[in-house]
Order: sequence, then structure tokens, then C-alpha cells
Amino acid sequence: MKEKTLVLLRHGESVWNRENLFTGWTDVALSDRGRGEAREAGRLLREEAFDICFTSRLKRAIHTLDIALDAMDGVWLPVVKDWRLNERHYGALQGLNKAETAEKYGEAQVKVWRRSFDVRPPALPEGDERGPDLQRAYADIPREKLPRAESLKDTIARVVPCFEERIRPQLEAGKRVLIAAHGNSLRALVMYLEKLSEGEIVELNLPTGVPLVYRLRADFSVAEKKFLGDPAKIAARAAEVAAQGKARG
Repeated sequence: MKEKTLVLLRHGESVWNRENLFTGWTDVALSDRGRGEAREAGRLLREEAFDICFTSRLKRAIHTLDIALDAMDGVWLPVVKDWRLNERHYGALQGLNKAETAEKYGEAQVKVWRRSFDVRPPALPEGDERGPDLQRAYADIPREKLPRAESLKDTIARVVPCFEERIRPQLEAGKRVLIAAHGNSLRALVMYLEKLSEGEIVELNLPTGVPLVYRLRADFSVAEKKFLGDPAKIAARAAEVAAQGKARG
């Protein structure tokens, strides 16, 4: 049976990535570099033929997808926006500088907040204007489902059902799928698809703007996995992601 094609694309660098700030559900734009990364991703994906695309409700992922589709002449493709593909919610850390936070609380604590499996950061207080329950983008979502802070475990608990309910049926029908989303929502999918352990996923860093191509067997086991692009550039971007939570030297 023909293998199924699933491509994961982390959004290009955002303005808050550039400034090394915790972003989470804050709806920030792509940087100039991020827009360039999205265009390059689209060029790399020209040889792939997609049938449907999925993204989050955050504009850095939406714009990455738009730019990539334009570069691959695929703007006509249907796009599904699902809030469950949003980035992990970083609670009260959102807007704080990661290096300064590491200096204040220690690199070990920041790594726990950023990369641990089941530890949530400090939550947004009730009534905080940054709360998703006060955002029009989520007015159709029951308030009790909207997070005020999340661990990776919490993120997986919403991403995997989204995959099972909306994305897996498309793949089972033979559709080729592109998902443009975020570091942690995509890590959740990688963990699920590759059956990684909690320890393995904590150490995984997905570079911005680099397509990750999966060929899946009928049982959804991974037949092939590869990043597209220059290996040195991919390694450098992954190293940048890993270094974000370190104190300034």
C-alpha cells in the first residue's frame, strides 16, 4: 500500500523568537528572517504535492503557511485552522525574556518550565487581559477548555485528539497533509508518531522554518523521516532553539 505523506513545519522566526521572549499564545508576527524562512520552506516543498493543510489560530503559523504555499504555488489548497494546534501556553511567563528569566531563577528552573514533560509554568491570573477567554479568536471555544498555563503533557492532551479527529482521517483517505504549527504542538505530534519517551521529547529541538517530512505506513508507523534543507543550517537553527533558555554569558 502506498505510504502516507505528512509534513510538519514549525513557523518561521517570530519577532519574539528574535527577542528571546516566552511567546506561547501571544499572537506575534513573523520577523523578516521568519518570512524568509517560510519562503525557503515553500521552495523546498515544491516537489511535494499536498491536498490539505492544517494550522493553528496564531498568525505566525498562519502567515508561515500562507508564505510557503505562495512559494510552492499552492495558495488554492484548503486550510483548516484549529486552536488545538496552538503553541503550548506559557502562562505568566509570556512576554518575559528567557535569558533574563534564567539569570533570575536559574537555567535549571527555566529548562523545567520550557522542556519538562508535566510541569506547568506559573498560570495567568483570572481576568488577565492576556487570557484566551478574553480573545475573540477563541470566542467559540468553551471557556473551561482554554488554558491559562500548560505543560507539554497538557499540550499533547489537546494536539493528539486534534490529529486523531481531523488529520488522521485525511491521511487514511490518501490525502497528503501539511501542518504549519509551533515548536511544542509539533513536538507533541513527533512524540506521538515516533513513540518517544518523556526523556527523549524533552531533549528534542525543532528548528524554525524547516520542513520535516514523514512517510507513514498503513498502521501509521514511520517508514521514513527527513528534514529538508542544508544540514548545517538545520543544525544551527536547532542549536539556537536549545540555547534560548540559557543565561547570558
